[in-house]
Amino acid sequence: MLEVTDIDVYYGKVKVLTDISLKMERGEVVGIIGRNGAGKTTLLKTIAGFLKPSKGSIKFGGKDITHLPPHETARLGIRYIRQDKRVFTKLTVKENLELAAYATGDWDLDKVLNIFPRLKGLLNNKAGGLSGGERQMLLIAQALLGKPALLLMDEPTEGLAAFVITELTNVLETLKNERQSMIIVEQNLPVAIRISDRIYVLKEGRITKEITKEEMISMPYELYEKFL
Repeated sequence: MLEVTDIDVYYGKVKVLTDISLKMERGEVVGIIGRNGAGKTTLLKTIAGFLKPSKGSIKFGGKDITHLPPHETARLGIRYIRQDKRVFTKLTVKENLELAAYATGDWDLDKVLNIFPRLKGLLNNKAGGLSGGERQMLLIAQALLGKPALLLMDEPTEGLAAFVITELTNVLETLKNERQSMIIVEQNLPVAIRISDRIYVLKEGRITKEITKEEMISMPYELYEKFL
């Protein structure tokens, strides 16, 4: 489904990613872990088309998308959910969903509201008054409209209360069971391990290890720390 091959990415003259290669199949959930500054967000932004590699290639469904702009990659079914939980604060929850529906042509709002029942009671509330967890749910709900082929999620549980993390993790697990393809950048190791089929470790702009599902089942958390 997705094949990233030997990409380098720069911010100005600073090299952020070096020789990054990864693959994923349709219906797979791939986790990306690493310390702050390792290049995780840069990797997602590059796949989504917001940044361009100086070398290497990115193929999606066999199509070369290396130099496509973000709106073209979105049209192919790649949805990038940013880390900053930014929504249209002056619009209601329903209006935020309707904007996403207008962009994708998918007006079945009930479909995503069934996944996030908490949003049903907030439809007429201004999005600026939502909690961090509710904003994250709204952003994922928006991204799910139009039946995306691939979700790119950047730190979905960051800054959230423990009970909200549990609720959100359950939703991600439901999406996984429905064979929704996802790449999830996540520093919460228990969440990453529970959701992912495989995990790539990113360190100083390089992938230093790929951890299989079999390894994840038996590997103690302390060992992950050694790879970071």
